[in-house]
Amino acid sequence: MSNARQLRVGLCGIGLDAYWSQFAGLKQRLEGQVKWLAERLTRSDVAVFNLGLVDTPQRSQLAGRQSRLDDVDVLFLYVTTYALSSTVLPLVQRAGVPVVVLNLQPEAAIDYAAFNRLGDRTAMTGHWLAYCSACPAPEIANVLKRARIPFHQIIGVLDDDATWQEIEQWLAAVRVRAALGQARLGLMGHYYNGMLDIMTDLTLVSIVFGTHLEIVEVDELSALAGAVDESAIAQRLEEFHVSFDVQPDCPLEELRRAARTSVALDRLVSRHELDALAYYYKGSGVAANEDTMSSIILGTSLLTARHIPVAGEYEIKNVLAMKILDVIGAGGSFTEYYAMDFNDDIVLMGHDGPGHIAIAASKTKVRPLGVYHGKVGRGLSVEMSVKHGPVTLLSLAEDEHSRFKLVAAEGESVAGPILEIGNTNSRFSFPPGARGFVQSWNAQGPAHHCAVGVGHVAGTLKKAAALMGLGFFQVC
Repeated sequence: MSNARQLRVGLCGIGLDAYWSQFAGLKQRLEGQVKWLAERLTRSDVAVFNLGLVDTPQRSQLAGRQSRLDDVDVLFLYVTTYALSSTVLPLVQRAGVPVVVLNLQPEAAIDYAAFNRLGDRTAMTGHWLAYCSACPAPEIANVLKRARIPFHQIIGVLDDDATWQEIEQWLAAVRVRAALGQARLGLMGHYYNGMLDIMTDLTLVSIVFGTHLEIVEVDELSALAGAVDESAIAQRLEEFHVSFDVQPDCPLEELRRAARTSVALDRLVSRHELDALAYYYKGSGVAANEDTMSSIILGTSLLTARHIPVAGEYEIKNVLAMKILDVIGAGGSFTEYYAMDFNDDIVLMGHDGPGHIAIAASKTKVRPLGVYHGKVGRGLSVEMSVKHGPVTLLSLAEDEHSRFKLVAAEGESVAGPILEIGNTNSRFSFPPGARGFVQSWNAQGPAHHCAVGVGHVAGTLKKAAALMGLGFFQVC
């Protein structure tokens, strides 16, 4: 699945060839810094394509073509010293990927006393030029802005914790863009009748995110369920007891139904190579389909925990929000307002259907429900709360101009009583208080569903929005 794909990072140091003959050792010093940066960036999930030190317009054109051949997801433009904008523009134009300008000095400051003791003016100038990253930044920004090429900046010290925290956020943001751009999103069924807030333009989803939309049939899932044999059911039942806290009042026949549908879901996902799924279907009048759709919750919860987020009620925008949180390692569980507790100043949030069991505060309970409220059928459901600690809410919202934006809020999942109704259910507190949060969140016009992930990750989400050309608003 796409979460396992190695990120492809193009790295280019930029400089000015006129300096090399004037200042002995400067080029080698800067090339060493580029090499060090390439090695620091490289890991099992990040492949770095080092384009070396680009110092002429001719080399810039070649590097741009090489970036296309390497199929990089992002170009890190490391400003090692002064460089002409004519050295940058051809590279960026030909690469055609997001650009992050690394305005990074080798140290926090020049040692002025040691510098002035060098005595030799030429040697002094060569040493100073190695600290000259900030010098061409306005020139580069000017040209890229006039060329209408978006760019982003990291300003700081090369080997510094703050710098690398920001680099890691950009890498995570690039991973979001790359993952959505190659993801296959399955759509099964239809919208929940009357939910105007969640309806969206499917073509626009593919245009904005590059995501492929694969329409799959409920009938196909029901047929796959009918073909599941007893051994597969038995194995899945064992997995249920490992992954869930199955309550003693869960009927064996309901567990078997859920196991059969879970195995069929896995086969459907594999057959269509899906990276996410949004579904809703009543199944009324067709016994096989009603049986399938009323036994889907455990299987969809397992998929969500395996980096294949599943959203009910055909919530396309929200499954993309769940996928974004999943890609950056925050989880991403389906949720909505349940109620407000004005005594404790918290918001109760949760949802029926799938839950992200990997971010649960404790082992997720499986409970039998005699009725699925607002839906057809009965069966098993999951009950969980999100781990206590920092959380981030994320909504992929649409404005009145049919443009997408990310709306985020950072808060805390806190302990306390919940509604034990067989659904996901958490208590969240936010810095503005319950009233202030709800007012500010609603003012952004999101759909009533959103995704919740663990940790405070709004900084990464803001960068992901910038890379994808989306609006961004952080409520708190």
